[in-house]
Amino acid sequence: MKFSCEKALLQAAINTTSRAVAAKSSIPALEGILLQAGNALTISGYNMNTGIRTEIEAEITEPGDLVLSARLFGDMIRRLPDDVVVFSCGDGLNVTLTCGDAAYNIQALSASDYPELPEVEDEFSVQIQQNILRAMISETSFAVSMDETRPIHTGSLFEIGENALTVVSVDGFRLALRREPLEGAASGSFRFVAPGNALNEVEKICEDVDEPAVITLGKRHILFEVGKTQLICRRLEGEFLDYKSAIPRSNPIKIAVGTKSLIDSIDRVSVVVSDKQKSPIRCIFRQDQILLSAKTAIGEAKDICRVSGDGDGLEIGFNNRYLMEALKYAPADEVCLELNTGISPCVITPVEGEEKFLYMVLPVRLKNG
Repeated sequence: MKFSCEKALLQAAINTTSRAVAAKSSIPALEGILLQAGNALTISGYNMNTGIRTEIEAEITEPGDLVLSARLFGDMIRRLPDDVVVFSCGDGLNVTLTCGDAAYNIQALSASDYPELPEVEDEFSVQIQQNILRAMISETSFAVSMDETRPIHTGSLFEIGENALTVVSVDGFRLALRREPLEGAASGSFRFVAPGNALNEVEKICEDVDEPAVITLGKRHILFEVGKTQLICRRLEGEFLDYKSAIPRSNPIKIAVGTKSLIDSIDRVSVVVSDKQKSPIRCIFRQDQILLSAKTAIGEAKDICRVSGDGDGLEIGFNNRYLMEALKYAPADEVCLELNTGISPCVITPVEGEEKFLYMVLPVRLKNG
């Protein structure tokens, strides 16, 4: 096996695929990355749950395949000068790397020890711009559950239908929903739940461009194709929350507020709240203002946020981080807070335009006084 390619291309491919490499595995090959030199150079990482495969330009003089330690190979390539890397492997899987005046010699593993990445049957597929997919994942992934006792909610629900893609995440305390129209008809309506950790990698792979990303649904796996990079992950099985029934929409109180203004007010009163000194943010909704306060053993903090609308004196408590994150990820300068009672969820939607996002935050019961 022998090839040469630009160091920058090789380093970027290793960085991308290494994120799917198992840190520790009973199969030593899974702690490495698979290099396959044929018509192009393909580099793969796989941990039996998620696989990332990417293709880069290289001048291949001798085809072949092998496995190298992801950590060691990555460290070597990162330290090489910015030049063309010449890679060669002779008998005995002995690899030589040269670049400028630098050279390394390391031992490889046989590619036959590397498990094959799953093939994804094309049952349904859809295209969406990379920058839109990246934004949708970013603006919902914060609400993915960390509770492994409900595995289905450790991922995000993707619903394709009615010429729109909807992504939903829930963790028992909050819900995040993003919806975007799809140009051109999808190949039928379908839904699946993708693991949150795999979606974090898809977000990193997607670039801020309007080039398409393709999502393909198979019987057990999902394939995300972004340019010459593919990510394959297992579908999560189970009954996802019926989010449409869970979101109350007949809320009598509707308050319009500047997103940054409310974030700043929450931030100010959160100074006395910490992991050791936990306390809900107390919000009193009045005519054109919200009175925010928090009190712990550290001290007490108060602030007033100017709004549009009358909360009729409603008093409600929230986890400061949950409310802050919902506002932080809301892609709008001004949002509408929909409220009902002190023990009903707060629903956050855009004030103007299409309802492309919806966040729901459950309240915290307040102690008297």
